[in-house]
Amino acid sequence: MKITRAGSTPSSPGPDTYFTGKVRLDPMFQADPPGRTSSAHVTFDPGARTAWHTHPAGQTLIVTFGRGRVQRDGGPVEEVTTGDVVFFPADEKHWHGAAPDTAMSHIAIQESIDGTPVTWMEKVSDADYHG
Repeated sequence: MKITRAGSTPSSPGPDTYFTGKVRLDPMFQADPPGRTSSAHVTFDPGARTAWHTHPAGQTLIVTFGRGRVQRDGGPVEEVTTGDVVFFPADEKHWHGAAPDTAMSHIAIQESIDGTPVTWMEKVSDADYHG
């Protein structure tokens, strides 16, 4: 058995390379091999968001606070709110972040394939963010 305590791993800012606006990453867990699952609690200030990206085994988001936006490549910008659960299938290009006027936090859960949990792409333009 392994017990981890929330807040026992230091927070870090979301790197400007992969995020627009102020984002805080709080790691939750990283499975020991042969497990591949990891999780973080991610907090976005209003208007903050990820760059476009994919996950080789998909990703699940559990919105824990506020209102946000998500978009799958080619789809509409959709609003999410506290309690919503969003699943992106393997290799689906997408982004997620806060609403323009409200912060949003979510728990992100994903698996690594060959040691890689995410492939980052271009930043989301303001035009795409606003739909």
